[in-house]
Amino acid sequence: MSVMAMIGILILMGIVVNNGIVLVDQINQMTPDLDKLSETISDVCITRLRPVLMTVATTVLGLVPLAMGDTQIGGGGSPYSPMAIAIIGGLIFSTVTSLYLVPLCYQALYLIRHKAAIRLGLANNFAQKLLPWTQ
Repeated sequence: MSVMAMIGILILMGIVVNNGIVLVDQINQMTPDLDKLSETISDVCITRLRPVLMTVATTVLGLVPLAMGDTQIGGGGSPYSPMAIAIIGGLIFSTVTSLYLVPLCYQALYLIRHKAAIRLGLANNFAQKLLPWTQ
């Protein structure tokens, strides 16, 4: 793997993390109830679909000439095509995973958090019954 491909992976990580953060933040802003969690997540994903696809499409289309060419720094430097190829491939894969995997993980972790909060409340009530002087 060349240095330019590694630089492309670093650039890719920034773009992917940004997409995931924006998606999760928008879900959190909706403050979904447990019974409408799936509906809220799907609504937010549909809302975010167009901006994510537009960002990915413009980036991929802008990098296609760079990936196909043999552009080099200063004429004798390292070629840019490995960087462009790494970004294009990673963006296509990460777009699919961020639009499907991030919402599924969010829903699973939200349900785990809800169940843990219920168990913590039950444990707190049990502890107060056993140790009434701690109230």
